[in-house]
Amino acid sequence: MPIPTTVRVVEVGPRDGLQNEAQPISVADKVCLVDALADAGLRYIEVGSFVSPKWVPQMAGSAEVFAAIAQQPGVTYAALAPNMRGFEAAVAAGVKEVAVFAAATEAFSQRNINCSISESLQRFEPIMEAAQRHDVRVRGYVSCVLGCPYEGSVTAEQVAPVASALYQLGCYEVSLGDTLGTGTPGATRRLFETVADVIPRKQLAGHFHDTYGQALANVYASLLEGISVFDSSVAGLGGCPYAKGATGNVATEDLVYLLQGLGVETGIDLERLIAAGQRISDVLGRVNGSRVAQARRAQ
Repeated sequence: MPIPTTVRVVEVGPRDGLQNEAQPISVADKVCLVDALADAGLRYIEVGSFVSPKWVPQMAGSAEVFAAIAQQPGVTYAALAPNMRGFEAAVAAGVKEVAVFAAATEAFSQRNINCSISESLQRFEPIMEAAQRHDVRVRGYVSCVLGCPYEGSVTAEQVAPVASALYQLGCYEVSLGDTLGTGTPGATRRLFETVADVIPRKQLAGHFHDTYGQALANVYASLLEGISVFDSSVAGLGGCPYAKGATGNVATEDLVYLLQGLGVETGIDLERLIAAGQRISDVLGRVNGSRVAQARRAQ
């Protein structure tokens, strides 16, 4: 199977990336990041999350961020909305696309959202109905598709029914997330081969964390399976509060560099992207997690 000639990059840094930072981040800095990412050519940006600040303090102020960003035509500005209260808040903020998430294992589902996989899917039914009424698109995530911090290894056969359920509920796309970053290319190929039996490949995306340094290898394995949508986080920001030791998502800069080297079109300006990642890294007082950005700065 030839690799795709174009890839859509889903930038999750402003949400999945920033949600685990310990220090407060101002609305102004979040707005600056989102606007810089759009200026760099990102056409899908997950801006924030409408969840209780009690559980995810960094996502407080997501409505203010949506109100302040300079929304460009042709750019999707999405938000995580895991329950009806969050969905209603997102709609009130003018959000036109939301994401919901389920887990591939029962243990992670219980620890992460305090309910079973089946119960989590039932919670999404009213969201999907409301989304249809409000003309809001819904994207789905499945966590822990290649490993679970509580159950260990995860088979593709465990993932497929969860992904299929989200698709059947009405998610136009389902992103398969290696939350721990323990997956390897062989397992990644088997995962997509299996899930593609129940969901068309064009409706699937890959979401890889780089804990074990396998994220880009897993992206390439996914490309060989015909997958053409990948989630990534500028400067490699991120992790998971419920998965000890999990590091950030694959850095958007590194993903774009790989894709450019393969002749795959993304529409993203790498130099502007590197600048956006360095600025937020400086704001956070942390080392830029992108190897490409580090190498360019050292030149």
